Amino acid sequence: MGRLFGTDGVRGIVNEELTPELGLKLGMAIGTFFGEGSKILVGRDVRAGGYMIKSAVIAGLLSTGVKVYDGELAPTPALQYAVKTQDFDGGVIITASHNPSKYNGIKVVAADGIEVPREKELEIEEIYFSQRFRRVPWRQLLHDAKPYPYVNDIYVRGVIEKVDKDLIRSKGFKIVIDPANSVGALTSPRIARELGVKVYTVNGHLDPTFPGREPEPVPEHLGETARTVVSIGAVLGVAHDGDADRAIFIDDKGRVQWGDRTATILARYLVEKHPELPRKVYTAVSSSTVIEEILKPLGIEVVWLKVGSVDISRTMQRNNDALCGFEENGGFMYPPHQLVRDGGMTLALMLEMLAKENRKLSEIYDELPQYHLIKTKIPMTRDKALLVVERVKEYFKNYRQITIDGVKVISDDFWLLVRPSGTEPLLRIMLEAKTKDKAEELLSIVRKIAEEVAGKK
Repeated sequence: MGRLFGTDGVRGIVNEELTPELGLKLGMAIGTFFGEGSKILVGRDVRAGGYMIKSAVIAGLLSTGVKVYDGELAPTPALQYAVKTQDFDGGVIITASHNPSKYNGIKVVAADGIEVPREKELEIEEIYFSQRFRRVPWRQLLHDAKPYPYVNDIYVRGVIEKVDKDLIRSKGFKIVIDPANSVGALTSPRIARELGVKVYTVNGHLDPTFPGREPEPVPEHLGETARTVVSIGAVLGVAHDGDADRAIFIDDKGRVQWGDRTATILARYLVEKHPELPRKVYTAVSSSTVIEEILKPLGIEVVWLKVGSVDISRTMQRNNDALCGFEENGGFMYPPHQLVRDGGMTLALMLEMLAKENRKLSEIYDELPQYHLIKTKIPMTRDKALLVVERVKEYFKNYRQITIDGVKVISDDFWLLVRPSGTEPLLRIMLEAKTKDKAEELLSIVRKIAEEVAGKK
């Protein structure tokens, strides 16, 4: 039996790998898993083929006797929040999150609003591959999917009530929001405006071709957004991915800040905002070791986990002792709201923190150590990527290593992570060093190993 689910749902090039036939069968498997009579909320982002895949999934769900509610266009965290708070038994989201525009995907959400655990994904896969589908008789097929156009309203209200509205409104902030021509445009500008913030948007209209930039909010895609922040004198800019579960911030100087740096200053702020919460943060091995350098002196424990938001969310839920959780890619999890990545909630928290600090965002970021960061990827099959990981382990065998997901090598003056992507045929390389020369040396070492494994000279 093969695997359907990667680190974040089922993904593929739409209408080639992710086809309506797959959507129909997976919908049947999901409906069989949840059980007859379950209430399932379905939504999607703006991607091409989204309506087609959603329709196929809904058809599969209905065939199993599930009650389907169509939440239409909505960010992933908005649908997750509605599932959690509105008494649904589960949800299905049609999205490929940050992946390139030709991709789409299917994500399954449990009743608590978190993606189903890995072991439950395996159950769904077993049903899918064995075709052990429940099919209800015709008399139980009398109802269509019911429109449920309330998801975004419920979500926006939920976010706003978690922050100090009056404080933020008193500051007269001006910000730039870049929702990547996708569903973040339906919620983040509303959140900011209801908090009294003047909003300018870049790539703010919905367009499944993503004409402004690719969905992943990385520095090479955010040049126009960063220039806009500086030119209008905004206090910050925020960029989302395709389903708005990530938030990458741009400071008032136009510098794009990675998610682990943002999470570090937010975690520091949350200790003040929530003194009653445990001083423990959960993050993926892809995050910078800077977080330990800053947070440990404050008595905040850092727990390292595999890359993948599901594992972070589920671990936080199981242990019930988190101040917050996060990934370096801009995914931030705020337990008082929900235990999943949430771009809109992260924006609201940043506005509140900035209002409390009463100084420029660039000054706050400048308090963090500045290292030379390199993130890159090499097209490669998963099997070859795993071979590269083993070679890197051997090369750096005399250093501290974390091997729960690829290999993370840690030294006093650098760290590097080499791992196979869970969603694409790629080898991902991330590293930081105190000097530019050291960073480039480390990248050269890993590239040479990768070329040797791939059979290049």
